[in-house]
Amino acid sequence: MENKKALVLFSGGLDSTTVLHHAISKGYTCIPLTIDYSQRHSYEIESSQKYLKIINLKGHIFKIDLTQIGGSALTDKEINVPTEMNPGIPVTYVPARNTIFLSIAAAYAEKMSIDQIFIGVNQIDYSGYPDCRPDFIDSFKKTINLGTKTGVDGKQLEINTPLINMSKKDIIKYGHNMGIDYSQTVSCYQLDREGNACGHCDACKLRKEGFLLAGLEDPTRYKN
Repeated sequence: MENKKALVLFSGGLDSTTVLHHAISKGYTCIPLTIDYSQRHSYEIESSQKYLKIINLKGHIFKIDLTQIGGSALTDKEINVPTEMNPGIPVTYVPARNTIFLSIAAAYAEKMSIDQIFIGVNQIDYSGYPDCRPDFIDSFKKTINLGTKTGVDGKQLEINTPLINMSKKDIIKYGHNMGIDYSQTVSCYQLDREGNACGHCDACKLRKEGFLLAGLEDPTRYKN
């Protein structure tokens, strides 16, 4: 049987961890790619690598500095992380982040002769983020296949988004059924140095609600 390989964008968060295990469950040999973009919640980089050690996977870290662009509460410390969920595009949106991430992932995948990319975007819980929509993913797939040697040679780079239409509750239940230990994942936008979550930002609220609706105990370590 042919050995299937997949490149998985992996932040160590709840969604990307679920996607990683989803790809593994589908028989892929996974190469996790973690992108350190100098984000405010830098503890997630350390956490992601700890998790990969637990499941005996070796990942890659790619470093960029999106603080040079700023424009987001995650890359500009002058912008406060919000504690209220408001309609519209939130200030935690990082300009063109998934465009940048998927471009880097596509380059890695092409270099490594991998034609499957997995990413944990979700349009239901994160409806304010324009780069988490199916239309964006479909458009980007066309772009990378037009602009890469792989695409020109008649092959296809596929972007897999298995969580894109799932609620946070459904993602958590799906991951729980796969045996994922979510206590080893982080979601908070402003973790402290010990990795404790604030409990008040959008990501924390969505995570809390997801566990509540799923009927499962929230294993997250909160500051208070």
